[in-house]
Amino acid sequence: MKHPPGLKGFLLAMGLLLGLLLFSTGVGLLAYFLLEARFAPPGWTILVVALLVLVPGAVGVGRLFPWLSDWYYFLPALAFLLVFTLYPVGLTVYLVFTDYSGAKNGFPDRSTETKVVAQEGARLVLEAPAAEALRCDPCQGVPVEVYAQGHRMRARVLEAKGEALLLDRTPPFRAEFVAKVNAFRFVGLKNFAFILSQASQALFPVFLWNVTFATATVLLNALVGLLLGLILNNKGLKLRNFYRTALIVSWALPGVITVQVWVALLNYNFGAINRLLGVLGLYPIPWLNDPDWAKVAILLVNLWLGFPYMMTATLGALSTIPDELYEAAKVDGATPWQALLRITLPLLEKPMLPILLSSFAFNFNNFYIIYLLTGGGPAQEGRLATAQATDILISWAYKTAFSAEGQSAYGLGAAISLLIFAITVAISLVNFRVTGALREVK
Repeated sequence: MKHPPGLKGFLLAMGLLLGLLLFSTGVGLLAYFLLEARFAPPGWTILVVALLVLVPGAVGVGRLFPWLSDWYYFLPALAFLLVFTLYPVGLTVYLVFTDYSGAKNGFPDRSTETKVVAQEGARLVLEAPAAEALRCDPCQGVPVEVYAQGHRMRARVLEAKGEALLLDRTPPFRAEFVAKVNAFRFVGLKNFAFILSQASQALFPVFLWNVTFATATVLLNALVGLLLGLILNNKGLKLRNFYRTALIVSWALPGVITVQVWVALLNYNFGAINRLLGVLGLYPIPWLNDPDWAKVAILLVNLWLGFPYMMTATLGALSTIPDELYEAAKVDGATPWQALLRITLPLLEKPMLPILLSSFAFNFNNFYIIYLLTGGGPAQEGRLATAQATDILISWAYKTAFSAEGQSAYGLGAAISLLIFAITVAISLVNFRVTGALREVK
């Protein structure tokens, strides 16, 4: 039996495979939560149960749709897509509307672990006053985890009086310990409201520098790459291959190592660059300590890392231009400058435009150069601690999610990430519209 042709057949096959994966995963999760009420199953229980459902399920679906067996080689790819792409995206969107953080992470607070000395159904007697031991006042509605060896269960507190604790569920085992759960809750659009309320201290200046950084990087790298590409494309240049090899060294070296070397070179007191300036009688420059000079340092280091790519792309594009065009222009009396303006640059536009757009998109989220070179600093007056002088949107989101106010504000960081996504999509659509990259050719 042949599968339906065209797009319909492809969508039907992908839908069946995706449904099979989601169903088996859902059964695995359901089994895990059912077992959690009486036991403490390991996390891989979900995977085992899912596989036990997936294998016979694939056989059954294959009998209903014999043509689908030819598509089963897509299953590993779809599984990886679900786990490493769709799940993180869905989790990020989910966390956007919560106050999830290091202090509210949904896990039990082991510092509140208290021994249960007596149990009567849903009523527990603790070895210490409940409000003091669980650090809750009032305790009504507070989620707790009750556990014993090999068992655990979550419930909510209905009432707390002295050492007595009344739960909304009766533990199906003899409880030994109880601990408060650091629960997070839905906050709606409060994360976005906070971001907008602090826009003048974070969002606006960070976004402005982000766009400036990406644009300046693309322009500088493209200009230097074009200039070097034109020089090295000259067949009469001696040692041309040597120059080509020497100029891509910074591209060949790992960027992490290169940036760390630049951090040492730009050190205010001991850096080689400032020592050289001192020999020349010039004052040392606070490359990484002054907000403005730090931005200059980032652009220069990123130029060192990025110009070889633009140079190589330019050389590749120049190699596609026929020599006959230049010979004909020379016969017509055109000067080298006129040949550059009328032949070279127009013919470089189409192959270089996608490279420039992709370079802008890459540098718009170029986290590692910011994080490794300046860490987003130096500090600047009137700005949030997580959005300093050289922070871009992605580093601001990272610092908010992992170091905000001494804890991890994942919900707020997820909201910033969603804003970054919306801004990136908007900028990409504007670029595509202006450049006509998505325009159909008639």
